[in-house]
Amino acid sequence: MYLSMWLVARHEVPEVPLGTRPLTVAGRGVVGAAWVVYENDSVLSYNELLRAVLVRVGARPRVCITDIWVDSETSKAGGRALWGIPKEMADFDLDRSDGLRASAKSDDGLLAGAAFRPGRRLPGRWPLSYRVAQTLSGRLKTTPVRSRSTLSLARADWSAPDSGPLWALGLSRPLISVELSDFQIRFGEAAADPPRARSERPAP
Repeated sequence: MYLSMWLVARHEVPEVPLGTRPLTVAGRGVVGAAWVVYENDSVLSYNELLRAVLVRVGARPRVCITDIWVDSETSKAGGRALWGIPKEMADFDLDRSDGLRASAKSDDGLLAGAAFRPGRRLPGRWPLSYRVAQTLSGRLKTTPVRSRSTLSLARADWSAPDSGPLWALGLSRPLISVELSDFQIRFGEAAADPPRARSERPAP
């Protein structure tokens, strides 16, 4: 996973589901965008581009995936049916020979492009647990997510066309960018073995 995060003005925060509200820091919303490569021993092998917003349900923080594209019909159908994740289809062009150079296109044209340059790797493997809040069958559904990965700082540049759904990603440099390698994620209560997504720079 190659992840960037921004603090953005309220009008730049994507629309979030009923029952949630954007969680703000100093009056600004927290938005993240990521490229994910599922391969090797993952349940499915595919590429993914997503944008997500930090929200709250009452006082509880949640993550809402507002936009997401994949190049797997099976992943698209499963994400929509099981968790209310609004996956769409896209074509990906990824070069991970040194960091990441990536672009994704839907039938409507270019969605976004990005270049990640790897930086210092932090020691250890980093766990993270959170809940995703999405709309499924007209109701708010929350799903637990657990992950663990090796973490490296990165420098990233994003671009997106003004007419596209991700236009705001190109307005400013991210607050922080990271590469999560040897990445394991468990999505939902019933997952038995976490699908794995690896970067080209595996942990030793």
